[in-house]
Amino acid sequence: MSAKNRQESDTLGQMDVPMDRYYGAQTMRCLLNFRIGGEEERMPRKIIQAMGILKKAAAETNQEFGLDPKLSTAISSAADDVISGKLYDEGHFPLPIWQTGSGTQSNMNSNEVISNRAIEILGGKIGSKDPVHPNDHVNKSQSSNDTFPSAIHIAVATALMKDLKPAVKSLKDTLNSKANEWKDLIKIGRTHTQDAVPLTLGQEFSGYVQQLTNGLERIEAVMPRVYQLALGGTAVGTGLNTRRGFAEKCVYRISQLTSLPFVVAPNFFEALGSRDAMVEVHGALNTLAVSLMKIANDIRFLGSGPRCGLGELQLPENEPGSSIMPGKVNPTQCEALTMICAQVIGNNVAVTVGGSNGHFQLNVFKPLIASNVLRSIKLLTDGCNSFNTNCAKGIKANKEKLAQIVNQSLMLVTALNPHIGYDKSAQIAKAAHKNGTTLKEEALKAGISEKDFNEWVRPEKMLGPS
Repeated sequence: MSAKNRQESDTLGQMDVPMDRYYGAQTMRCLLNFRIGGEEERMPRKIIQAMGILKKAAAETNQEFGLDPKLSTAISSAADDVISGKLYDEGHFPLPIWQTGSGTQSNMNSNEVISNRAIEILGGKIGSKDPVHPNDHVNKSQSSNDTFPSAIHIAVATALMKDLKPAVKSLKDTLNSKANEWKDLIKIGRTHTQDAVPLTLGQEFSGYVQQLTNGLERIEAVMPRVYQLALGGTAVGTGLNTRRGFAEKCVYRISQLTSLPFVVAPNFFEALGSRDAMVEVHGALNTLAVSLMKIANDIRFLGSGPRCGLGELQLPENEPGSSIMPGKVNPTQCEALTMICAQVIGNNVAVTVGGSNGHFQLNVFKPLIASNVLRSIKLLTDGCNSFNTNCAKGIKANKEKLAQIVNQSLMLVTALNPHIGYDKSAQIAKAAHKNGTTLKEEALKAGISEKDFNEWVRPEKMLGPS
């Protein structure tokens, strides 16, 4: 195909369309009317691939309801080029996120591209809408109002189950191996960022493991709603212009194509009018981001130093950290992950606002919601993988520093409480701090025998209930 224009038409008239593109008049009109954001604000690739899956399933299902097998096969083959990402990479899906809130233009972009590619497969003239019409054949038994939300759910479910869950699990497994390795390594605890009683480094890391375990469980908990597809509701949820059984057959085919257990939404009016499932999904992502922020910050501060910080952990040295201070190395993986978490927390606001704007039978913030959910999944997936590979796996415990800090801590005095009471124990701790002496020295001054002190104040006996 040359780079010259051809003419295609929609209900508003004729439009010039580049000859080297499969899209048609409606896509071109949208491209001219919504020049917002540039290449980096394109409709996400995963949404377009999900549309390809949906259109392929619809074509094969429509064949069962009378669509010419020749047309169905051509549409299915063209949809494969969409599913592969080939046509997205070649620029046939140029539309921005910032378009109609229903995603109608992206649905029509998909219909036009698949129609013209199918026409090409069949040896016809691109742009002729013959023998494959974008509305009558590719969009048969569908509406933008049920296809676009279905594509969101397909894309999000795929990203959650095949990208994010494995990344979080890998990081959890690494932290769990550290927790087991360090289960007997005693360190001082900190509450309010101040010295507290002892625990083991393994116990501390077990808390991080549980946070990620809970995060994975939250993802699993939202999946039943993500697997519900709006397909079959058409324009307002009534299913006008579709056939009985179409939704069930088409969704079953989508399940086969994705290997995920999608089902027909139990109520199309909810499935079209709200995006509650995506708000719920991003709630789980938001909580995961909060967990990762805590984990990365803890590791950042525990590894601070190397000489003037806490220095309890030794983090991998991945790159020079300063353009002026020779030899400086910074906790860059922690910084990257916490920035990602901040972005995800911000995305959550946009998704929440978008989800709250369902009006009557349609939510018209869908592209905003979809792009933010998918961006958060992508950032968290890549962030977990990077942090795991470049930081967590290489963390080492500084055993000497851990022991030194434990021995310096005044909060070991807590072990005296059951024997001499809180008030007298506090006096000993305050005296040691004021005089720059040890707990043992002040305890002996207070009349406690050395034998009793050595028996009572033993960090290894302070790690759990007596």
